[in-house]
Amino acid sequence: MPTDPVCGMFVDEKAADLLLVRENRTYYFCSTHCLQEFAQPAQELGRLRRKLLVGWVGSVAILLLTYGLVLPTATWVAFGLATVVQFYPGLQFYVSTRDAYKSRTWNMDVLIAVGTSVAYGYSAAVLLLPGRLPPSLYFDASSLIVTLILTGNYLEHLTRERARGALRALHELLPSTASVLRDGREVDVPVSEVQPEDRLRVRPGGRFPTDGTVLEGHSTANEALLTGESLPVEKGPGSAVIAGATNGEGLLLVAATKVGEDTVLAEIGRLVTEAETSRVPLQQLADRIAATFVPVVFLLALGASLGWFAYGAGFTVALLVFVSVAITACPCAFGIATPAAIVVGTGRAAEEGILFKGKDSIERASRADIVLTDKTGTLTRGRPSLRHVLPAPGHAESEVLSFAAALEAGSEHPLAKAVLEAARQRQGPRPVADEIRADPGRGVRAMVAGVRVAVLSGSAAKEDGTALGELGPAAERLSALGIGWSVVLEGGMPVGLLGFSDEIAPGADEAVRALEEDGIPVVMVTGDHEAAARAVARTVGIREVHAGVSPQGKLDLIRQFQSKGRTVAYVGDGINDAPALAAADLGIAIGAGAEVAREAGGIVLVRSDPRGIALSLRIGRRTVRKVRGNLTWAIGYNAVLLPVAMGALVPVWGLGLYSLLPITGALAMGLSSTTVVLNSLSLRWVTLTRRAPRARDHVSVAQ
Repeated sequence: MPTDPVCGMFVDEKAADLLLVRENRTYYFCSTHCLQEFAQPAQELGRLRRKLLVGWVGSVAILLLTYGLVLPTATWVAFGLATVVQFYPGLQFYVSTRDAYKSRTWNMDVLIAVGTSVAYGYSAAVLLLPGRLPPSLYFDASSLIVTLILTGNYLEHLTRERARGALRALHELLPSTASVLRDGREVDVPVSEVQPEDRLRVRPGGRFPTDGTVLEGHSTANEALLTGESLPVEKGPGSAVIAGATNGEGLLLVAATKVGEDTVLAEIGRLVTEAETSRVPLQQLADRIAATFVPVVFLLALGASLGWFAYGAGFTVALLVFVSVAITACPCAFGIATPAAIVVGTGRAAEEGILFKGKDSIERASRADIVLTDKTGTLTRGRPSLRHVLPAPGHAESEVLSFAAALEAGSEHPLAKAVLEAARQRQGPRPVADEIRADPGRGVRAMVAGVRVAVLSGSAAKEDGTALGELGPAAERLSALGIGWSVVLEGGMPVGLLGFSDEIAPGADEAVRALEEDGIPVVMVTGDHEAAARAVARTVGIREVHAGVSPQGKLDLIRQFQSKGRTVAYVGDGINDAPALAAADLGIAIGAGAEVAREAGGIVLVRSDPRGIALSLRIGRRTVRKVRGNLTWAIGYNAVLLPVAMGALVPVWGLGLYSLLPITGALAMGLSSTTVVLNSLSLRWVTLTRRAPRARDHVSVAQ
């Protein structure tokens, strides 16, 4: 059975008339008020302000007329003011009661409408039928109850809107129109009409309307709100752009690739929305309580009222008992215990480029107690860089690099790109190579200034029996450190070595340290060779390494840890990681990785930043802890205050207590759900700079 996204109450979808379809998702509501707050939050906030103005002015005036000012017509003026408060600010409770009746459900507003109507109706009857009922007036109680509850709704509305800020910011990123080139002319069309392969003109400072590929021009793009990347990203022909990102100072021609609901921005919005409406297993008990809470409260109120009347407390006290119990109860605290925390937690995660997928990914993140991670593209950037240029005696680094750059010019091989990037940075001379011949998997050969020059991989040099001479010890040291190397030959003689390694991803060591601080050990599982894996592990602080592991081996290792009672989170980015991501208790896919890896992950990191691993698990733990705290508050509040409303303190304070209980009960009820939301808002400050409670003491695992 679906739940109201605003108050968390159950809604019978078969009988529900109040529904809203947004972004291909159907939302059901228990009342018109909840529907309006969800669909038009700004307008509903304005209506609440007007109602509160009338409610507080009327309530304060009634209090003065009842307990302060002595006027001949004070009672009738109070009656008039109470009528205004009851049927203008309080009208929404009657509308909600009607909605509840039509949809065959119970909601909190039913209790409020009945409780305030009893207090107001009895007072009106005393005034209009003098001498027929005990002369007690409760216009102050009925008015203050309505006003205090609306005040609580207002505060809750404000905090909820603040919590939804991240999702709202995403929706505001897209421009409303796009400049499209059609039939040689540039025309502005609504973004919804842009089709794949349309050619778009994006001006400096404008936002990209769709995902696409740059065809012409050079610029930068600010993708901070989407990926969290603070620095502008260089864009040129062939570069991918993301809908919602801001173009820099260059004019770009872009070919649309993904439009509408297929864009990265739309995917982020869907994932955040799904996460916000998820309900952790802990909430299922609260859902069952909330579903039967209102009728149970009615029975308790009626039973307590009849009990005190039979005891001889009198009709007016029995009436106040009924009102107190009905008004004090707060089923909404149960209903919003999960949504309040999850809305804030997922919003905070989205700000850092962390997206929770599925209904229980937050719950699974909270239980993860060991992290298995791939190496390439996860702890490293996934692309090699030239880290060492070691010339042979009698040769210079610049000579070795210039030979290599000449041979690699125009090549798309990752190692060739690394050489060319290093040469560009050093701005050294680059001779022209002729008769270039690539030997796939082994190297490249060419003629440079009439001399035969070659760049061979380390394995090819060994296969050919190439004598390295004095470079031999250096090659052995590079191999021992897990650094791949190539040899540069001039006329068949080695002139230098090139050492390549995968650059460590920024923040990888910080991520490992944060996870260890939280009591979550990190294990590297990679298909790469032992030396390279150990080198990266030493750099980032990982103690346990499994190298040379096949995709099936990764699955076996995950199952091995699971058989020992561990809850495994696996981090990967490639196609070969998809089975492991699916088999783990929680899959975390690095956003820059293959699409299949993103689909298999329970958490997607939009940024290729390993720190998101530790932060996502920390947010999951804190969010579930807030859910538990909210539920504890909801149970404790009702368990303590309902007996008080039923008369538990009468032996101590006497029946005079009921002159205040309806008002104090309304105040407590109005603030209870607000307290739940305020408690959840602290999730906005979850970072890696503050240590979270340990999830589990570190347990060393045999290698």
